[in-house]
Amino acid sequence: MEKDLKDKSNIDAALAKAKEIISQIKYGSVSLVVQDGIVVQIESNEKFRLK
Repeated sequence: MEKDLKDKSNIDAALAKAKEIISQIKYGSVSLVVQDGIVVQIESNEKFRLK
């Protein structure tokens, strides 16, 4: 039961951080790295368009 709560809070925190990153970039990508069902890393790549 306690592990389920930990996993859920990890997922909630990762999703909140991913939403924050997504709202701040105009072009790019966001990747979640998962290990044993737990988000261990969030990677973001921002692209800059030259006109």
